[in-house]
Amino acid sequence: MNYEDRDAYGIYKPAGNNGAGPDAHTGPGPHLMGADTLIGNEVYNKQSEELGDIKEIMLDMRTGHVSYAVMSFGGFLGMGEKLFAVPWDALKLDTENKRFVLDVNKERLESAPGFDKNHWPDMADVAWEKGIHAYYGTRPYGQADTSSIV
Repeated sequence: MNYEDRDAYGIYKPAGNNGAGPDAHTGPGPHLMGADTLIGNEVYNKQSEELGDIKEIMLDMRTGHVSYAVMSFGGFLGMGEKLFAVPWDALKLDTENKRFVLDVNKERLESAPGFDKNHWPDMADVAWEKGIHAYYGTRPYGQADTSSIV
């Protein structure tokens, strides 16, 4: 299911016959999107392999920014499913295919730090946060990029 299918409030509805063209939309999407419409969106890698789908979106209530998308991978009918907190910056929205893209192959994802629905990690733990961002090659929100400083 994609964000257009879950659009209960018309965020992504086509503009219709207003001269803007068949692909034009009204509303804020895709630059601003409703969090609920993203739950259930599929996640693929750059090789077009399906990796899973978005189960939850985690907001940092201190900053008001999206920190992670909780993604499922593996299992069958919810049994044996593994969950992953993927840094929001690691995901790219593919509006053409109406899904997210995560630049990781299946083997790497299988060995990624994950958890099951009954044992969530302490996502506020700084060491956990650093580990997740290091795994996906991202930085926590607000951390300065010092790679170009000499």
